Order: sequence, then structure tokens, then C-alpha cells
Amino acid sequence: MRYSIFGYLIGEGFRNVFKNKKSTMASLIIMCATMFIFGIFFVVGENVNHITKTVEEQQGMKVFIYDEATQEQTTELGNKIKQLEYVNTCVYQSKEEALEEMKRMFKNRKSLLSSYEGEGNPFKAAYIVTLTDLTKLEEVQSKILTSDIVAKIESKADTINALIKIADGLKIITIIILVILVLISIFIITNTIKLTVHARRKEISIMKYVGATNSFIRWPFMVEGMLIGVISVLISILILGVCYNSVIMKIEESLLLANMSVQLLSMQDMLGILITVYLALGIGIGAIGSAISMRKYLEV
Repeated sequence: MRYSIFGYLIGEGFRNVFKNKKSTMASLIIMCATMFIFGIFFVVGENVNHITKTVEEQQGMKVFIYDEATQEQTTELGNKIKQLEYVNTCVYQSKEEALEEMKRMFKNRKSLLSSYEGEGNPFKAAYIVTLTDLTKLEEVQSKILTSDIVAKIESKADTINALIKIADGLKIITIIILVILVLISIFIITNTIKLTVHARRKEISIMKYVGATNSFIRWPFMVEGMLIGVISVLISILILGVCYNSVIMKIEESLLLANMSVQLLSMQDMLGILITVYLALGIGIGAIGSAISMRKYLEV
């Protein structure tokens, strides 16, 4: 008996979705737009946090050495760096090792770096230096620059600070936009389901007259709202995944992040948490919109 009632409630919810095709389509479009825009900020925020964490783990600087430097000069520079105050580690990286690191980072795009092998290797040998205190970076950097064989120094401190500010800003913007879009979505779904409820108002009155509970009457419409949310989730993830993969492919081809020694997250890396957040968002919006739309018709 319970199974029959449950099947009836679910079945009615599905029928409501396909019975009001125009209003359902309007709700789907709004919901998909909401989730897609939220998804853009979400994946950007996740990547900024990932890059920040990666850069923090590589805190300090990369001291690039002129190709003309001899092995003796290179070794002498390394010893000098290790003796400086606030230096934690100092690891030598050859041109070949730098190229191999890039290949590992872009393992799915190895063809992009194939032209750099052998004599075409554009990377410089370098010392990767981490510090015990990142605030002393400029002091250590000025001492290293006194060496004639140092081509340039790339430090991560400014990048870390900038990324943290960007990440904080994105969180605030994402929350504001999400709240606005959620309110719009709830409004649209509420009005969509109201049309269905209004069309069946006589049927609802009869059901109440013969003793049907509010929950029994409400659940088909709740199912309708949640189903719209779930369909929106599936469509949004598909669209977001295609767009995201296309964008990161272009970024990888440009080697934009190669000099930072970081790699963007793949869609697979974020898919689990994205699906969880999307389902909570979609089902929640659908359920809330349905509950609001039914309030008037369930008043005694």
C-alpha cells in the first residue's frame, strides 16, 4: 500500500512536469542559467585556491642562471645561497629537468613541448629556493642578485598575495550572485507550479473534502519542483563541462601558466563536489518554490 501511494505521488510529479511544457521550459532555462553562472564562479574559485596552495608550497623564489655560466660558477652560487640567512632549501634544477617538469604538468598535451627538446630547450637552469620567512624574500633576493651569473629571479610572494585577494573577492561575488539568482529561480518555479496548482484547484478541493492530508496533496508538486531542479543540474553540468574543458585546453596550449609551474584542475577533479553542490541547490530551490506555491491552496 505504501509503495502504491509513493508511486502515485512520484508519478503525478512526473506528469505535472511534462503536462506544462512551456512553463517547465521557462523554469529549466532560468535554473540552468543560475547554475551555469554559479558554476563559472565555482570552478574559477576552486582553481584560484588550487593555484594559491601550489604557489604557497613553492614559496620563495626561482633563481635563473645564464646559459654561459660554468659548472664551477653555478656550484659557487648554490653554496652562496645556502649560506644566506632565512634560506630553508636550495635545490638545483637543470634545463633538462625544467623541461621534464613541464612535460609532467602537461602530460596530456606533450606535443606542445616536443619542439623544445634538445637544442630547442628554452628553459634555463635554476636554483629553487624556499625561505624560513617569506617576509624576508626581498632581503634575500637582493643578496643573490649581486652574482653576475644570475639572469633573473622569479618570486612567488606577490603572486600569493594577489591570488588570496582574488580568491576572497570571488567568494564574496559568488555569494551575492548566487543569492540573487536563487531568489529569481525560486520566483520562477513558484509561478510555474502555481499554474499547475491553479489548473487543478477543483481537484485539490475535492481531495481535501474527502480527507486527503496536506502532505499527500503537496508531494506531487514538490516532486515536480525537485525534478525540474535535477534536470537542470544534469544540463548545467554537461554545458559547464564542455565549456570548461575547451577553455583550459586553450590556456594549456598557450602555456600561460607554464612559468608559474602550476596546472589547472581538471573537470574530473571538481566533479564530485560540483554535483553535490548542484544537487543541493537544484533540489532545494525546487522544493522551496513548490512549498511557497502550495501555501495558498492548502489553507483551510
